[in-house]
Amino acid sequence: MTDDTITISPGSRFRTAMALAIIADALQLVVFPIFVEGALSPADDLLDFGVGAVMVYLLGWHWEFLPSFLAKLVPGVDLVPFWTLAVANVYRKSKQMAVSAEESRERPPALKDPQHS
Repeated sequence: MTDDTITISPGSRFRTAMALAIIADALQLVVFPIFVEGALSPADDLLDFGVGAVMVYLLGWHWEFLPSFLAKLVPGVDLVPFWTLAVANVYRKSKQMAVSAEESRERPPALKDPQHS
């Protein structure tokens, strides 16, 4: 039995997600000024749906993606690079979780004090 799946390391996934987020935000800010329409722009909505789907594929579901997606529907608010901020926040949180998991593995369990039991 062969396994035809492609595995991407977590570091590569974050780099790919960040590059995609920057490209999507740049498209919405610089290249396509017609996206200022917010919810009325079908091209903007398609781009956001696609970016959201790829982000969930690369990084899994995170609550940070929901405000990024919804904010793009409000005219004028889509001028903020929400996809880039969301990926940066997911990366920051994953690093914090990795550090706390590492610290909990390194810390020996506390022994009970027989005099205070």
